[in-house]
Amino acid sequence: MTAENTTATEAQTHGVTLTDVAASKAKSLLDQEGRDDMHLRIAVQPGGCAGLRYQLFFDERTLDGDVFRDFGGLKVAVDRMSVPYVEGAVIDFVDTIEKQGFTIDNPNAGGSCACGDSFH
Repeated sequence: MTAENTTATEAQTHGVTLTDVAASKAKSLLDQEGRDDMHLRIAVQPGGCAGLRYQLFFDERTLDGDVFRDFGGLKVAVDRMSVPYVEGAVIDFVDTIEKQGFTIDNPNAGGSCACGDSFH
């Protein structure tokens, strides 16, 4: 592998981390649907009570400027506009009596709303 190829590969990653539990849960959801052609997309959109909201969904599209990381066979995409907002974020999956779902611990968020679905 040449230095050029290494640089190109490194340029196509993002700084979001999925815990093993979150990656396993997302992969099992895709496996249940029999979809091996999709990846998990993490995006930040305007909205929510705090100004910005997270979107996590399965997507078969690849958008211009997407950056990817692989977590045990699960590809995770972040669009280029969302990368600065989620750089360093850790996504986990919790399954307790109080809450079930994906959680995002984002060091870039200055604050969030009470429901935890949006941030600023």
